[in-house]
Parts: sequence; structure tokens; C-alpha cells
Amino acid sequence: MRKALRWLLALTVLIGTLSTAGAATAAQPEATDIKDRLLSIPGMRLVEEKPYTGYRFFVLNYTQPIDHRRPSKGTFEQRITVLHKDVSRPTVFYTGGYNVSTNPSRREPTQIVDGNQVSMEYRFFTPSRPSPADWTKLDIWQAASDQHRIFKALKPIYDKKWISTGGSKGGMTATYYERFYPRDMDGVVAYVAPNDVVNKEDSAYDEFFANVGTEECRDRLNGVQREALVRREPMEKKYAAYAAENGYTFNTVGSLDKAYEATVLDYVWGFWQYSLLSDCDTIPADAKNATDEEIWNSIDTIAGFSFYTDQGLEPYTPYYYQAGTQLGAPTIGFPHIEKKYIRYGYLPPRYFVPRDIEMRFQPGVMRDVDSWVRHNAHQMLFVYGENDPWGAEPFRLAKGARDSYVFTAPGANHGANVAGLVADEKALATAKILKWAGVASATVQSDPAAARPLAKYDAKLDKRGAERTLRP
Repeated sequence: MRKALRWLLALTVLIGTLSTAGAATAAQPEATDIKDRLLSIPGMRLVEEKPYTGYRFFVLNYTQPIDHRRPSKGTFEQRITVLHKDVSRPTVFYTGGYNVSTNPSRREPTQIVDGNQVSMEYRFFTPSRPSPADWTKLDIWQAASDQHRIFKALKPIYDKKWISTGGSKGGMTATYYERFYPRDMDGVVAYVAPNDVVNKEDSAYDEFFANVGTEECRDRLNGVQREALVRREPMEKKYAAYAAENGYTFNTVGSLDKAYEATVLDYVWGFWQYSLLSDCDTIPADAKNATDEEIWNSIDTIAGFSFYTDQGLEPYTPYYYQAGTQLGAPTIGFPHIEKKYIRYGYLPPRYFVPRDIEMRFQPGVMRDVDSWVRHNAHQMLFVYGENDPWGAEPFRLAKGARDSYVFTAPGANHGANVAGLVADEKALATAKILKWAGVASATVQSDPAAARPLAKYDAKLDKRGAERTLRP
């Protein structure tokens, strides 16, 4: 009996910790300072506050259940940030799908609506990882439920309209959140979100690489990629010296040889993901007569020889786990390279996750999301870049979708945004975001061409420093 009472007491404490109520108790005066209001939320802990003119910026930890289906089975702290403007303004809920930055920044929808911004670190990206880590609890529903609880906790404070957003894996995350909790957000802006519906069918990527850019640019890139494999022996000696100098190891991927080929095979993809057609002039025009140093530097600059080391892969274990269990991952061919030069081909995610972590692919998960978006999307905006490989398999809309749009920015890469759309689509997208956030003027509602971001551009807050990794 005594043991049972102790268990019940522990459960009561846990349930109290996981409560999403955000208001102070009736016995206490209601907090008015925003920091006090945030910290009155059960499970919310301040890490630090950083000053920024016109805002208050908080780095916080929020207690989450490891398993939302069984919240009594343990908790972990999830890192979030709050860029506070004013409780009278709308709020943008952002995630990049990876780690969260602990420096103030503002995503494009936040600038458009001149609002607050809540940013979430994706579960299992350190330090937001349960210990011990039960990797079976890393899936898109659990992550969407993280967002749902954060929203429910903060909504009593930020009670105006909410827009969710994210780029790349963050765009996928915003989409999955909408699929599982469609009543939370008032609008969704998903940037460059891949949609690998059928994992084994990737011909769309092959077609993309056969036609992207210009023939001259494709020939330059293909030539360097092929030459790096033709010269494999001397280049791998250079790679071994580079790894030894930096203390890099290759236990996860299996060998230096596999890591070298994986990096080289990422080269063309990496160029189009992060570069523009105008950058083709930086690629050696005559690969066969280029020096080893020129080939090395081009591959390293674009694909990065450090990435497939154990040290480079470790921060991305949660992504590769998800790619190999639910999200899917592209497989592409290399018709410009003779088979004798390719030993392994485009490696699947299993090669990039430590072997002691079990993985099993669930083929129905992305099909479910894709079908839901096609037929149930409501106030959702998808933005893609014309020259971004990850846009080869985009989200699409069908009968049943309402007030939703898919736009493509001409010539843009993986950094495509609303500002890069053609004029009429840019105006419409901006007007819709303002309307969904509840801050569209009567003029904008009657004439979308009049739509403009409500906040002025801030060189520090709005700067986008792209992290050059070839993940979505």
C-alpha cells in the first residue's frame, strides 16, 4: 500500500508538471511582465534573456513527455526561444526541424506580420534529447505533439492569430503539425518542403538533374564529379592525410572509401541546393586538365569532406534516423559516370546512423501526409525554388484544398522565399499571410497588390546564414 501511495504521489506531481495551463493560480496576483508570464507556465524554465532593440528575446527549456501517448513514462527538456514583440501582435511558430538558434532572428512571415516568434528545437537534437534516448519516440506525430503542447501553453499569453512556418525539414515539420493538429494554427507557410511520397520511386530527381540550369553548367559539374572518382587513389591519400590532421574517423559510414564516394556523389546536388546558375563560373571548366587541388577544393567547398566523418554525422543522427524510418530519402543515378568508377552508389540513411540504433521504414507515413494535404489543406502556402533539387518532389494540392497555394520562385535554390516570387504571386502570398494573421488592412484585403511586410528589414534579425549541409 505504501509503495502504491508513493507511485500515485509521483504520478500526481508529473501530471502537474505536464499541465499546459499558463495562468497564475487564483491565489496569486497575475504576472504582467512578459518574462514572469512565461515562467508562470508549469514546466517552463529560463535559460537566458538576450537584449535586442524593440524586442525581448528569451531562451527557455520546456518540460515535455518523452511519449505523448504515455506521459507518465518520463520527461525531457525541450529548448525553445521566444522573440517577444507585443502580446497584441500575431505570433509565428517556427522550426527548422533541427537545432534552434539561441540568437535573436526573425523568419520571413514574422517580418511580414510584424509579430512575435516562437522557435522550437526538434526533439532528439541535442540538448533536447531524452536520456536514455528511446529512438522509437522520434517520429513526426511525437514532434507535432511537442508543438501542440507548446502552443497550448503559450496561447493564453499570445492570444492573437498564429502562423506556423519552417524551411526545408522545418517546412515538412510545419506541414506534419498541421496534418495532426489542424485546429491549432491560423495559417501555414512551408518553405522548400520535400515530399518523398514513395521512397522507392525517385525518377523525379533524375529528371531534375538532367534539365536544371544550362547544359554548359551541368557539363562542368558532371565533369568535376566524374574526375574526382577517376582520380580516386591520389585523392583518397589526400583525404586520409586531411582526416588524420583533424582527428576524423569513419566508423559510422564504414570506411574512408565510402565517405569519399558519398561526398563526391553529393557534389552536383550540393551545388544546385546552395548555389545559383551565375555561380557556374566558379566550377572548373576543363575537369580533365584541372589539378588535383582544384578538384579537391571544388568538391570540398560545395559538398564538404568533413561531413561523412563520425564527427560530421553525429549532430545529424536524428535526421538520418527519421529519413530511414518515415521521411524517406532520395536515390539518384549518375549516367555521366561509368559504373566501374562507382563502388557503392547513393547510400541510404542506414549508413549514416550508428548500428546500435535500430531502424525500420514505415512506408505509409508520407503517403498519409501527402493525401491529407492534397485534399484537406486549408490556408497553407508552399514555396519552392526552381533550381532546388529538394523541390523535385513537392507537395501538391487537389480537390478539397481551400485557400491554399503552391508557388515556385524562378531561378531560386533551397533558400527560396516569398520575396523571390514573381510580382503577382509575391503580392498574393504576402496578402494571404497578413490575412491569416489577422493584420491585413482593408486596402490589402481588397487589393493584394498593395500588400507589403509590416516590419522594416533588419540586417541582423532577417539575415539568412545558410548552413551548408546537404540535408533538407
